[in-house]
Amino acid sequence: QVELVEAGGGSVQAGGSLRLSCVASGDTITTRRMSWFRQPAGKERESVAVSDRDGSTTYADSLKGRLTISRDNATAILYLQMHRLQPEDSAMYYCAAGRPWEAPRRVYEYPHWGQGTQVTVSS
Repeated sequence: QVELVEAGGGSVQAGGSLRLSCVASGDTITTRRMSWFRQPAGKERESVAVSDRDGSTTYADSLKGRLTISRDNATAILYLQMHRLQPEDSAMYYCAAGRPWEAPRRVYEYPHWGQGTQVTVSS
């Protein structure tokens, strides 16, 4: 069982940057796909970035070039660096971990979630 705790959210003005972190405890993340999702108020949760155990990364098409996902397996921390934030990026951001050696894609395929960290971008 792995527990996830996000941090780093806050309020920023449009054009600003934030770095989110997700600390994992209870088990290694080395063998897991780790992802960031976001959920704007009143909307569905969507994937924004994925970090696979082989080091590869994937981003939502609409966010490419503004996000960087990274992980430190030694300290079991997942990061999301966000640049040029816009009001439409306002959402609760969640960290998620897949089961070891699996490659989840949809929200319901991830068994482990953090509590979320709120990002609010003002114009």
